[in-house]
Amino acid sequence: MPDVRLSSPQGKWILLTTVLGSSMALLDSTVVNVALPHIGRDLGADLAALQWTVNAYMVTLAGLILLGGALGDRFGRRRIFVLGVLWFAAASLLCGLAPNAGVLIAARALQGVGGALLTPGSLALIQASFHADDRGRAVGLWSGFGGVGAAIGPFLGGWLVDGAGWRWVFLLNVPLALLCAPIALRHVPESSDERAHTARFDVLGAALCAAALALLTYALIEARTASWAVALSAVAGAVAAVAFVLVERRGKDPMMPLGVFSSRQFTAVNLVTLCVYAAFGGFFFLAALQLQVVVGWSALAAGTALLPTTVLMLLLSARSGELAERLGPRLQLTVGPLFCAAGMVLMLRVGPGASYLADVLPALLVLGLGMVTLVAPLTASVLAAVDTARAGLASGINNAAARAAGLVAVAALPLLTGMGEEAYRSADAFDDAFGPAMLICAGVLVAGSVIAFTTVRRPAPDCPRPECRTHGSVLTPPLEGARGTAQEG
Repeated sequence: MPDVRLSSPQGKWILLTTVLGSSMALLDSTVVNVALPHIGRDLGADLAALQWTVNAYMVTLAGLILLGGALGDRFGRRRIFVLGVLWFAAASLLCGLAPNAGVLIAARALQGVGGALLTPGSLALIQASFHADDRGRAVGLWSGFGGVGAAIGPFLGGWLVDGAGWRWVFLLNVPLALLCAPIALRHVPESSDERAHTARFDVLGAALCAAALALLTYALIEARTASWAVALSAVAGAVAAVAFVLVERRGKDPMMPLGVFSSRQFTAVNLVTLCVYAAFGGFFFLAALQLQVVVGWSALAAGTALLPTTVLMLLLSARSGELAERLGPRLQLTVGPLFCAAGMVLMLRVGPGASYLADVLPALLVLGLGMVTLVAPLTASVLAAVDTARAGLASGINNAAARAAGLVAVAALPLLTGMGEEAYRSADAFDDAFGPAMLICAGVLVAGSVIAFTTVRRPAPDCPRPECRTHGSVLTPPLEGARGTAQEG
């Protein structure tokens, strides 16, 4: 049984280790979007290359994150966590030294592999190490420090991009890793799940999932060329997706047992997740570009401008969770996406010469209030919809769904809005596509609201599972791909 107390020196070292590890992925995800225009100009990259700079990371992360959690359960959570930290740092170094867009994209894919090893382990180490009486407070502190990291991430990223250069957005991970790994090896106890030692790894399922995401993403990004390669990629991606479902249905130890979707509540909440995080992923990818390319702000100004959403999440999420516990999740999962949709419609006012106070801030405040309203009950409802023994699996699936949704949005929105490969170099061309993109994101959020209203139900009031307590899981929403706060499975 885990028995480390939070007040002990070892407990403090464990907390520091998990915060440092999760901060690597957290900071990276919050600052890359801000750096995109500078990356494009420095490497001579077109819009498709910038899309891949974001999506190459998301493809491997979303495809392998469930496998990463299983590896930790089998071979030791600390061992896999440290491996993920070092892998992530090595890939970050390669990103920072990339001489061209192709190398950067390949390095970002490798970064995603490291993230898939690192991300599940951060919270799992807390769960496996701390005494039950201290575990909730430890998770709260971990989340609180993570929220601070999310808040300073855009500011730090903009400062780095405008100062030392965009490469330091990635190089910053190296000293963090060199600090984190030795502390973990010295102070964090090893742990594993005995039951995992008899299970087989679903390597085929993970490979098919990653292949389907990569092929379909390629087809969406390159669809404007209307080539045979695009058509073959789309067909191959669809075949890989069908094969993944068949493997998961028939496999002895699938990484995503399809039986979990027999819960109508679990299926419904994941559909809402797909809508919500597709909109978030598309918004934060395009908004950082809009503020720099069209409005003409620096990377630092653009990154700082997006802070209100994170600050509102940090200040009000716990209260939102408490409200959902009293009222049930349905109301907030219905109203929250509508607030977010309204915020994205307000972003239509953001164009050349836009004022921060009159145009940008109102949109971000409305968007942030919507995020506060929906993220807490969304996360909690996923966990409450399954048995306690499957809480980690449910969290991992929801995490992967959120990342995959953002991945598809970043790939599809430029195509749907007619954004050309050089659009981000032209203020007029980018602005013409930004408005329709915001309307599409708003429409997807409205669809999520409708799904929530018609399908989500309140858990039974006498449910004995602690996961049903909404505020208990508000601390770990799957927002890394959108704003940088990760749901750890």
